Amino acid sequence: MNGDSSGAAGMPDRQPWHALRVDETIARMETRPDGLTDAEAAQRLKIHGPNVIPRGKGDTALDLIWRQINNPFIWVLVVSALVAMAVDPTGGVKNGLVILAVVVLNTIIGFVQEFKAGKAIEALTRMVPENVSVLREGRKLTLATADLVPGDVVLLASGDKVPADMRLIQLRSLQVEEAALTGESVPTEKRLAPVAPAAGIGDRTCMVFGGTLVTHGTGTAVVVETGARTELGRISTMLRETTELRTPLTEALTKIGWYITIAIVVIALAVLVLGTWRTMAETGVEWIPALRETVIFAIALAVGAIPEGLPAIVTIALAIGVQRMAARRAVVRKLPAVETLGSTTVICSDKTGTLTRNEMTVQEIWTPASGAFAVSGVGYAPRGELQREGMLVRTAPADLTDLLLAGVLCNDASLVNEEGQWKIHGDPTEGALVVAAEKVGLDVEKARAQHKRLDAIPFESENQFMATLHAQDGGRILLKGAPEAVLRRCTSTPGGGTLDAALVLREVEALAARGMRVLAFAARSAPGQTSIQMSDTQAGFTLLGLQGMIDPPRPEVIAAIELCHQAGINVKMITGDHQATAQAIAAQLNILPKDPAAPRAIAGTEFAQMSASELREAAHACNVFARFAPEHKLTLVRALQGRNEVVAMTGDGVNDAPALKQANIGVAMGITGTSVAKEAAGIVLADDNFASIAAAVEEGRRVYDNLIKALAFVLPTNLGLALILVWAVAFFPFAEVTHVIGGVTQTVRELLLPIAPAQLLWINLVAAVTLALPLAFEAKEPDVMNRPPRDPGAPVLSRFIVMRTFVVAILMTAGAIGLFLYEFRAAGDSGSAALSKAQTMAVTTVIMFQIFYLLNCRSLRDSMLKIGVFSNQSVFVGIAAILVLQALFIYAPFMHAIFASAPLSAGDVLLSIVVGALILPVIGLEKWWRNRG
Repeated sequence: MNGDSSGAAGMPDRQPWHALRVDETIARMETRPDGLTDAEAAQRLKIHGPNVIPRGKGDTALDLIWRQINNPFIWVLVVSALVAMAVDPTGGVKNGLVILAVVVLNTIIGFVQEFKAGKAIEALTRMVPENVSVLREGRKLTLATADLVPGDVVLLASGDKVPADMRLIQLRSLQVEEAALTGESVPTEKRLAPVAPAAGIGDRTCMVFGGTLVTHGTGTAVVVETGARTELGRISTMLRETTELRTPLTEALTKIGWYITIAIVVIALAVLVLGTWRTMAETGVEWIPALRETVIFAIALAVGAIPEGLPAIVTIALAIGVQRMAARRAVVRKLPAVETLGSTTVICSDKTGTLTRNEMTVQEIWTPASGAFAVSGVGYAPRGELQREGMLVRTAPADLTDLLLAGVLCNDASLVNEEGQWKIHGDPTEGALVVAAEKVGLDVEKARAQHKRLDAIPFESENQFMATLHAQDGGRILLKGAPEAVLRRCTSTPGGGTLDAALVLREVEALAARGMRVLAFAARSAPGQTSIQMSDTQAGFTLLGLQGMIDPPRPEVIAAIELCHQAGINVKMITGDHQATAQAIAAQLNILPKDPAAPRAIAGTEFAQMSASELREAAHACNVFARFAPEHKLTLVRALQGRNEVVAMTGDGVNDAPALKQANIGVAMGITGTSVAKEAAGIVLADDNFASIAAAVEEGRRVYDNLIKALAFVLPTNLGLALILVWAVAFFPFAEVTHVIGGVTQTVRELLLPIAPAQLLWINLVAAVTLALPLAFEAKEPDVMNRPPRDPGAPVLSRFIVMRTFVVAILMTAGAIGLFLYEFRAAGDSGSAALSKAQTMAVTTVIMFQIFYLLNCRSLRDSMLKIGVFSNQSVFVGIAAILVLQALFIYAPFMHAIFASAPLSAGDVLLSIVVGALILPVIGLEKWWRNRG
């Protein structure tokens, strides 16, 4: 064996495999029609390796844990906890452990959510059959698929999964379903003749590809590519090379996290320097002891300013969105996908099975005498009507009935009802003919019983027709096939009329222009015949008519696409089908661009030759992309992302998987979708219905709105707590405070802190989450689907959110500090009990501010009265919960031990409520001012 043949599993030197003749392929592969020898196969297995698709390395558990820990919020908390325990072996250890508990909680939540993600490549291995029939030295053997090598001769039959990429060398009526690779809903008819070198996958009719399914006939083929070099393997490689983009929300939160972290570090250092200087000046100690005492202030600042409750709020809010979307038939595999749908600007959808039903349906019928008729109804359910020019036809003309009868008799498919679902057994095209006849009132089973089939010539791709002989009218031959093949065998029309071939061809062209697949039917008498030969099918036929069929759009998809357009989302259709079919479906769905100058459809071969700038322009201007290969889809998604579009890609086939993973959000079909597509996607539609995407987009926008409300609620608390500490370090007095340590009373001069570090954590995590979480249950805003998608580049922290944060934080700071000083001075002593009571008063005031501010955050624009006081009852559940928890904080002895809190009188609590309620008129006035125009 020379180097060319042993390395032949790869592109030939001059021509691709589909452009070579059978003898050229056999010669290039240095094989024989009766197969390789065992020795040759063993040698090639060593050279090319097993016929398996390599798996990519996935994330380990440690990788996932590290991803949860490696963010600025967590690092600040970890460092704060370690420093607190190092500088204060008593109280600092308690504070440090509480902080670390928060870190562990956030890590566990994130780890659980990501544990099962990223398995798309492993799913590809399940698409290859385990065993295959091959010829070795003329002997038929059954081998493990992994042992298949280039040059092997494989035997294929109906029902087989194709084990590798192969060049056909023999076939009989071979049809292969390639929808998983090409998106075409109709099985491809295979031929032996080579095709043009530039032909796309769907047009390589002399090839069969690994992972596809033989639906009809038999064939023999030579293996030319195995493992990673197959089309399926190339998709696996592209899947490993695609980048899972971060969502707009995660990007925004990461930026916010770094901004907040940098600000906290700068301010904490300033507080550390200022506090050290004031401690030295007030107490007279050296700088090292002063620094050690001041470190607790910097830690308190970090704990107060870090919104450690925010990751939990985001996770829980997204999880609630997941539950809501599941109820609307969309199953979320990756949490951030919920929010991404809300900011989607473009939806790229596969046609077959997503926009359409993946059920061929006869929609138009034509006979020479009666003309054109329409058949209503879609799919395999035999429910529909015969119509002519929009009017119901109650009784079908005799010539039309004869045409439908021919379609039923010259046919091997059957229609069955299985558990309430109508299904086709056999070829989908033939199934459509059976359904059309049932709709018009023909009893298919009765007709087949009355006109028994005596013989048949099965469909051959070389002949382009099928012929059957029936005991009908003393003997009748029926012909069904491509219009050109049938027409040249016809000489008349029913009733002995003259055949106008040009008229028939114009009708065929008109149907094809509307995206339909057209079949012609003819008949001739064959009195006394009991068998049929090819010579019986050459001439003398009467043309019965034409039937045009198409894989129709789902009825509900049209409304869903209109809703997407209303929401400012552009819908693009990507398919492996021909341009005429794609344009016809797109026209029915209202997907074609409004600009008459824009291209109606672009083919994959044309798309592949464009420059980078042309790609970006074509991706924007055109909405229909036909005859697309997997790499074309991937390029299209990347071109759209290059224009800063947020792209959602829907699909169900293996060919969709790389683009599903590359897209900002991948949406796979749950029923017809391959396991590869489901694993690559962020969302799986349980009902395979594009209409569910519109509902998912609506839910995604609602989730994002509610997350912004939660952000607007949480950030003022953190800024307010930071301002409280900064003000205290800068301006609060040093006081003589008496502590009881180990039974010994000690009086020390120290800086007063309005809120202790552990109390800050109580406010941040427990209170903030309890009150912010109900915002995730808020109903959608009235205009949620009447506004354009959010600009991915727009900051989450808008000028309004920043302004609102400072206003609320300043009010909260003033109220908490004012009541702390009031309570501490009113106590009349400097004991630790007085300090604890004053701090408890400050904490309670902040909690009351949060409760009243929560009511204002239910809508960032309108008043609570306008959106409905009780439209979100979970808000009042959250308020009740925090009141119970705060009562425990104030009055439970075990809480006193943990948080150094103290009991308050009813008057003290009432005063905190009154001060907290001041936020209501202030924010109400701000809303009025913004809405006044």
